[in-house]
Amino acid sequence: MKKETHEWQYCSLGGVIRVKIASGDDLVHLGELDQKYWTVLSCPVSDLQMDKNTLDLLDTDKDGRIKVHEVVSAANWLCSVIKDKDLILKGEDVLAIDNIDCSSEEGARLHDSALRILKNLGLEKTAISVAEASDSVAIFKNTVLNGDGVIVPSTAASDMEAKKAIEDCISSVGSVIDRCGEAGVNTELVETFYVACADYAEWMDSRALPYGAATADAYSAFEAVKAKVEDYFTRCKLLSYDPAAASAVAVSVDKIDEISSCPIARPESDGVLPFKGLNPAWQAAFDRLVSLLPQGTFASSEGVTEAEWNAVVSSFGPYCAWTGSKKGSQVEALGIDEVKAVLSSNKKQALLDLIAEDKALEQESNSIDDVKKLMLFYRDFARLLDNYIIFDDFYKRVPGRRAIFEAGRLYIDQRCCDLCVRVSDMGQHADMAKLSGMFLIYCKCVSKTLGKAMDIVAVMTDGDTEDLRPGKNGVFFDCDGRDWDATVTKIVDNPISIKQAFWSPYRKFWEFCVGLINKSAADKDAKMMSEMQAKATQAANSAPAAASSAEPATKAQAFDIAKFAGIFAALGMALGYIGSFLTSIVTGIKTTPPLQLLLIILVLMLVISGPSCFIAWSKLRKRNLGPVLNANGWAINSKVLVNIVFGAKLTSVAKYPKLKIFDPYRQKSSAWKWILGAVVLVLAVLVTLQLCGVVTIITICR
Repeated sequence: MKKETHEWQYCSLGGVIRVKIASGDDLVHLGELDQKYWTVLSCPVSDLQMDKNTLDLLDTDKDGRIKVHEVVSAANWLCSVIKDKDLILKGEDVLAIDNIDCSSEEGARLHDSALRILKNLGLEKTAISVAEASDSVAIFKNTVLNGDGVIVPSTAASDMEAKKAIEDCISSVGSVIDRCGEAGVNTELVETFYVACADYAEWMDSRALPYGAATADAYSAFEAVKAKVEDYFTRCKLLSYDPAAASAVAVSVDKIDEISSCPIARPESDGVLPFKGLNPAWQAAFDRLVSLLPQGTFASSEGVTEAEWNAVVSSFGPYCAWTGSKKGSQVEALGIDEVKAVLSSNKKQALLDLIAEDKALEQESNSIDDVKKLMLFYRDFARLLDNYIIFDDFYKRVPGRRAIFEAGRLYIDQRCCDLCVRVSDMGQHADMAKLSGMFLIYCKCVSKTLGKAMDIVAVMTDGDTEDLRPGKNGVFFDCDGRDWDATVTKIVDNPISIKQAFWSPYRKFWEFCVGLINKSAADKDAKMMSEMQAKATQAANSAPAAASSAEPATKAQAFDIAKFAGIFAALGMALGYIGSFLTSIVTGIKTTPPLQLLLIILVLMLVISGPSCFIAWSKLRKRNLGPVLNANGWAINSKVLVNIVFGAKLTSVAKYPKLKIFDPYRQKSSAWKWILGAVVLVLAVLVTLQLCGVVTIITICR
């Protein structure tokens, strides 16, 4: 670790002190900044909103991650070739050629290469842009040699035989793309091409053609009927061995479309395959073979014996061996005459010399590629630092500019979640994301237009959560404005806002009361139905007694006036207590000063909502995006807090103006809801008066 000698500037973002990169001098001394002060220690190169070419250039060890030492190395290299370091922090995509520092060998090389790029593009300018430095096809379009070790036909325009050899090589063994964008050949392809030509010519010189130019056609006709002819002679030998096998080897055709599967001819004991009268499906094929073989191949004009057939089979032996040893098949399409012309012209060494001449310019051409690297770093390095050291892009929320880890916006449930992060591994998020303390919505996003799918996690910081559940659909817009169908797959529940926490106890109590009433009604309904079913069953199972054997009816029970008097007395006392209770409440409210009554109500609300609000406040101020990024492979070195003030900017809720609109289908509130609300209010006031000593339950009862 280097000793810190530079005086750094600091700022506070999200409640955390961070080092501020404010000048080019800070970039020069970036290597002196202790890693303890970096917000990020490493980040992946994938799924980031930054030019992938820049990220790949920063990842020098190609491990898929950008680490602190790689960022420092990039800063040192960039500062060594740029005169005005302060301009690096502006993130512009145009660099003045004069701003390249020629005092170093590297800078001078980049300066000359930048001028060469402009010259190759036919531009007379004093500045170069990222687009101009990145268009390698246009840069090398009119160049003969460009240092990549690849030559194209136009490279050998002055030598027509060499040009033709390059074209034949491309058509035969393939090509590689030259920096100018055209198909060309390199050393490996040239060597492969000439070896293939030599092998093919040697193979053709050793060819065995028993029937001359007609050998290939004759062999093709021979292969077509070979199996059928050999099957015929086998059947003839079976018939000669045992005449009783005639029925087994005879031809039997039940359907015309099966004739091709039958033997080529009817087996005969003499074992001669006749030229005429063959199976119609094979007659033409056999006639073609006979016509391609020389006259005199068969002694008789009537047919072929097995010995003569075996002689034909043997005659194709050398030809089969030769075709099986084919070499240089890549150049066969050129034809033997063209292959021999290529070998006789002997332009192999000329092509290799051209490739070597092109390769000699590799360093100069690579310098042109380094200009592209310079321009990418000049444009993107400041933004990388904003998302690596200070998280400036994340906290400032400048329109049109986002943190590189953000993925877009999610619209769902009349809200827009402005903070969405792409999920690279759902398994890592399973446990880590819970530590963030944020209300997280995981969604599967599918784009039928792009034919792609991805997972995202959105941070919800405002509104209600009653209607948010797995399976709910929304629309996700990525940073390029493309829309994706989003479906909620998982929710991590945490406090959203103080407002939600304030009303949470009342909402829960209301839901409890509604649930209790629904449960009671359901229980009573079930009990009533059970009793009705029992009585119906009992009535169905009981048979009426015969009239002659019926017992006298039981005498009706006498009216007990004392019992009913007790019931009415109890009801009267209950109504009296309720009336006294309500009278005492009204009297207590009337005798309480309005200010004191308001204070009582506020105290009551504080008692009910205070604990919930305090718990929510303590959690909201500690919300941390770090665990979410950590689950995505980031090494977060500092808290990335999303406090209450900043969190309010991350979710926008639909707000409608106050309107008086007639809705013919508006559902009217049922009376029992108002009654239940009144009961809850009375109980709340009673508890308040009891706590404040204005009236007591004992007094009411008395």
